[in-house]
Amino acid sequence: MKGALTAYAVLGAYRAVGLLGAPFIRRHLRSRCAQGKEDAARLGERLGQPGAARPEGPLIWFHAASVGESMSVLPLIERIRADWPRINFLVTTGTVTSARLLAERLPPGALHQYVPVDLRGPVRRFLDYWRPDAALWVESEFWPNLLLETQRRGIPRALVNGRISPRSHAGWQRLPSVIRRLLAGFDFCLAQSPEDAERLIEFGAPRVSCPGNLKFAAPPLPADEGELAGLARAWGKRPRWLAASTHEGEEGAAGDVHIHLAETFPDILTVMAPRHPQRGMAIARYLRERGFDVALRSAGEEVGAGTQIYLADTLGELGLWYRLCKVVFVGGSLVSHGGQNPLEPARLGCAILHGPHVANFSRIYDEMAEAGATRMVAQEEDLAGAVQELLENEDARTRLSVAAEAYGRSQSESLERIFEALRPLLAQAVSP
Repeated sequence: MKGALTAYAVLGAYRAVGLLGAPFIRRHLRSRCAQGKEDAARLGERLGQPGAARPEGPLIWFHAASVGESMSVLPLIERIRADWPRINFLVTTGTVTSARLLAERLPPGALHQYVPVDLRGPVRRFLDYWRPDAALWVESEFWPNLLLETQRRGIPRALVNGRISPRSHAGWQRLPSVIRRLLAGFDFCLAQSPEDAERLIEFGAPRVSCPGNLKFAAPPLPADEGELAGLARAWGKRPRWLAASTHEGEEGAAGDVHIHLAETFPDILTVMAPRHPQRGMAIARYLRERGFDVALRSAGEEVGAGTQIYLADTLGELGLWYRLCKVVFVGGSLVSHGGQNPLEPARLGCAILHGPHVANFSRIYDEMAEAGATRMVAQEEDLAGAVQELLENEDARTRLSVAAEAYGRSQSESLERIFEALRPLLAQAVSP
């Protein structure tokens, strides 16, 4: 009883603060527009106002946080459509980047909207208009008003690829009654790993199972064939490596690695693809101040004979860089971020290096390390040596890349298990 009252009090306070702070939230959204963090033309969607017509017939709603989560649901949407072609899909996210990518990759019968801010008014407007027949939350987007209002309306709902990171686990342990109340809003929960299943069970989630990780089911990242062929011709046989999904602090480290490599490979080309492409101009300025010859992709600058660093600050093109650079450092791991997804380069047969900070994908990295499919470097100096070794030693590079590709291929069965776990809920949603 005490826990329930605590949850009631905390969630009541959350709603009260939201009600009182609504004018400030609207002002904050306008400020984010000025910074390019919101889509000014579609700002009404964040307030629950529809930006498209609701299609006729059954509608399944996926809510995902950002790029990684939204991309992971695309194979699941295709799998559902194979059995129920008349189902429509709504995917909500909160970031401009994810909206742009989904505009290019959503299949017919699926559309994107920005998720409403978690205030009762926008949430109710959103649900009143879209009237989803089922709601599938992806990973860990536990917005209280959105979740509880969906539950109040009796919409069938499930947590897909559920995840409680170590950091979130520690945070929710301070509010156990609140997370218990939020998780009770799901009919069942599909965890992405046994560790996540244990944490969900600890917090009282209903009907927890672990059919696999949805991110294992994603197809290889696409690449424009014309661009790929043109860049391959232009770069020729220049030795090259990729620092992918880098975060602040890692571009400087990659620049130091380039200096080291240039002693052995005078024509080495370092490709950097920052996790947040909007940082491209600032990164280029920083690298040029250090004396590097930098070509910026977003500015249309091409790699010339003297180019040392190609800054790939664009959206949706990682598939290009993984195909062009077979030695890859996956960022967010030399700094205390928690790492980025290594499965994307694995599926394309890259030799993968990473730093020690990979808590966000710890199980995947552990399994890949055991399979000889990735290698950890403790610090920047080790990264320089590892990249040099893989560029010099074709056998070592091939062993690592073949193991990575095999690991990525071995995990593909998770899609069918997740689909089968969702089948009863989907059948309920489409029944007359």
